[in-house]
Amino acid sequence: MPLIAEFIRRYPWQTVLLSLAVLLAGVADGVGLSAMLPALGLAFDSGAAAAEQNALSREVYALLDSLALSPSLATLLVMIMFGICVKSLMIFVAEQRIGYIAADLATRLRLQLLGAVTASRWRYYVDQSTGRLANSMATEAWRASNAYVYAVKLFAVIVEMLVYTGIALTVSWRATLICLAASLLILVASHGLVRISEKGGSGQTRWYRSLLGTLTDLLQSVKSFKAMGRDDVAAVVLSRETRHLQRHLRREVLGTAGLEAAQEPAYTLVIAVGIYVAIVHLAVDLATVTFLALVLAKVLKQVGKVQKHYQRMMTCDSAYWALQETILEAEQMREHHAGSRPPVLQRAVTLDDLSFGYGDHRVLNHVSMEIPARALTCLVGESGTGKTSIADLIIGLVRPDSGSVRVDGVPLDEIDLGAWRRSIGYVPQENLLLHDTILRNVTLGVDGWTEEDVIRALQAADAWGFVAALPERVNSVVGERGAQLSGGQRQRIMLARALVHRPQLLILDEATSALDSASEGALCRTLAGLKRSVTILAVSHRLAVATVSDRIYRLERGHITGIPPAQLLQARARTEP
Repeated sequence: MPLIAEFIRRYPWQTVLLSLAVLLAGVADGVGLSAMLPALGLAFDSGAAAAEQNALSREVYALLDSLALSPSLATLLVMIMFGICVKSLMIFVAEQRIGYIAADLATRLRLQLLGAVTASRWRYYVDQSTGRLANSMATEAWRASNAYVYAVKLFAVIVEMLVYTGIALTVSWRATLICLAASLLILVASHGLVRISEKGGSGQTRWYRSLLGTLTDLLQSVKSFKAMGRDDVAAVVLSRETRHLQRHLRREVLGTAGLEAAQEPAYTLVIAVGIYVAIVHLAVDLATVTFLALVLAKVLKQVGKVQKHYQRMMTCDSAYWALQETILEAEQMREHHAGSRPPVLQRAVTLDDLSFGYGDHRVLNHVSMEIPARALTCLVGESGTGKTSIADLIIGLVRPDSGSVRVDGVPLDEIDLGAWRRSIGYVPQENLLLHDTILRNVTLGVDGWTEEDVIRALQAADAWGFVAALPERVNSVVGERGAQLSGGQRQRIMLARALVHRPQLLILDEATSALDSASEGALCRTLAGLKRSVTILAVSHRLAVATVSDRIYRLERGHITGIPPAQLLQARARTEP
């Protein structure tokens, strides 16, 4: 089975240790169970002679003799108890390791997925569904770890089944083979129920992805729905995915419940018929029949467990392979950094004859511009003209089709891209605040920054005034997406987040677009003060930031032109009432 082989390949040493624990448990159980036949013989016939008539009993007596132990009923009962205790201890060790490895597997898969996605190319990343990735991180990783649990348990019950079968064969090979043949027929007859659960599991994997993807999109728009009195829209949109998922969940339940219900009467019938034949037609003694019935019942029980664990493993099988497919796809789109030179921004960032597009759509045509160090450069233009694309090119998220981005004359391809990005502070248009404290929103949970560093960044962003007035200051919770703060306050927290690591370059991508004129003006004054210590590129379709800029460019129809500040001020004066 591919899934079991995959787990063995990924966890070879853990598999060996688990196998040893399971084997020891099986051997201990077999030793204890073997002592039961002579014990039954002594109990039923009141003597060792009758018990020694069976080959298994003779082996048990030989073992006791080699250990200088008397073959009494008490000794045999102690032997049975010893086997049960050792088996329980080994099962405890195995179950503990299974749980630890399952938790480790889920964690590794999540981290592997997270690492692969975050290291992928930006163009690949933005094409992914947030809900699909969230489903992979949560549901698929959890179900994949369950697949591992059921795979190991499947192996354990197979070992126990083989031990019990071996013991049964020494007592009556004919009865054992008949029992195994009957159990094989039952397995074949009930395999359809396993297939039902497997198909249900595959359907769940597919529709969980669709449902969580849609749900994530809807949750981001819930305010709009409620504001327009369309609370029921979410249920209508999600109804299709939910119904499909419900159908596949029911299919899994049908297969699992059907197998559970069918196995017990079928195996009981096999044991009952076997006992009748042994006593009535084969004249087997009562002690042997009792022991054989007990052992074969255990064999059949383990056969049933094999099928149940296999069924549950196959229900989760699709989640594991779907997650592996997502990880492999992301790894194949990994971003490669060829440059190694440290980023140094002392003169300017320049775009030299740069062209860029998405497929057949040309966004930028032979664009050239310069962003001087320790100055505020503003890039204006209508929405959709490619301003954000220029910011992405400077960051290195996308590569130009022709031309180059240079930092102090060094092509970006030659620079250590990771180090370059770590030297950038970025403020997006969206207020991406966590439902957490101001401290954590500024640091994003990264160790190494103290409360003093956060306060310094808040002061630089002109945010410390309102933060200091809050009851818990930097430990105040901002609410969902910063709902406890005003739009201007949220934007300043975002600005502090971009400044806390003392960047060389600060990029604001439409950071003032959602602000009122008063908040926008206050933020512009803050930027005017910051430009003395950090290089700033402000991307905007509004003109307010341009009034405090040292250099202004206009982007229109893929071409860029410089605008004298005085001309821009005149244009703004004509448009304002």
